[in-house]
Amino acid sequence: MNVTPRPILKPFLRTLAGEASERPPVWLMRQAGRYLPEYRATRAEAGSFLDLCYNPALAAEVTLQPIRRYGFDAAILFADILLIPHALGQELAFREGEGPVLGAIRTEGELVKLRLEGLHQRLAPVYEAVSRIKAALPAETALIGFAGAPWTVATYMLEGRGGNEQAAAKTWAFGNPAGLDRLISLLVEATCAYLDQQVRAGAEVVQLFDTWAGVLPDEQFQRYCVLPVKMIVNRLKALHPDLKIIAFPRGAGLHLDGYAAATGVDALGLDYTMPLAWARDHLWSRGITVQGNLDPRLLLVGGPQMAQAVQRLLRHFAGRNYIFNLGHGILPETPPQHVEQLMQLLRGATRMA
Repeated sequence: MNVTPRPILKPFLRTLAGEASERPPVWLMRQAGRYLPEYRATRAEAGSFLDLCYNPALAAEVTLQPIRRYGFDAAILFADILLIPHALGQELAFREGEGPVLGAIRTEGELVKLRLEGLHQRLAPVYEAVSRIKAALPAETALIGFAGAPWTVATYMLEGRGGNEQAAAKTWAFGNPAGLDRLISLLVEATCAYLDQQVRAGAEVVQLFDTWAGVLPDEQFQRYCVLPVKMIVNRLKALHPDLKIIAFPRGAGLHLDGYAAATGVDALGLDYTMPLAWARDHLWSRGITVQGNLDPRLLLVGGPQMAQAVQRLLRHFAGRNYIFNLGHGILPETPPQHVEQLMQLLRGATRMA
């Protein structure tokens, strides 16, 4: 008699579906990166950061490295949020000691240089990397695709790099909102197309990183952070009704109140400044899955200070649909053994909760 094998219920996906668990699933932002010696070796083999992002075999390799080492419950595609502007035709380079540098857009007229045509051709190596990762992951490990939220990507495109509150983009928001609307609209289209292809290639969940959400006042936050994410969520869920979407609007603070309902996301990543009691009262009461929010510097410090903070998080979130993560990405100087210590603490979460 032929017996159809039962699908494996991945802990990460169960939590995103609203289930509480004795041990929260765990993954860490920037879990693949410079803190790992194996990543540094692969990065050197690639030749440059962009070459690494656009090499499907090597991008898959660095995605899988932390899964092999730590057994996280989810892998996240190794890529960069600035691949979209690069695919649209903007100059992009990653310089040692500087980070990303783009050919900054200074006038609305320069937007005509950005074109959706050829987007998938440029990003095809990323989609191939997703397929490779999915095929190589353990059966119990979920795969997260991602993109930058339109506002945050726009800030880099207009500033030309990371800066103090991304002043150029804020100037556009106040002084040329129609021009910024035009750029945001293009980024919504590109992001939907990009994430749709990631899902078709094997991503089971997607996350939108809105790193600079916290620099906007309320009116502009609604216009440039909330509405674009809502459009992306609506389009993706129309194409993939079962897709779960996480948003990480870093620094949004009280703007998170009502954010999930307004955008339609399934889970919210909390940065390390958010009070846990506020999350309980304003998010869980509305059925929203919460992700976060250990300070990455506690992971850098390790030892009893980190252990106490982890135990506090686990006690506070016990019995709730909660995903353990950091309140921002792993710092490059973090000792790998501290991540191992963290995983040992979390694997004993049932006893500590």
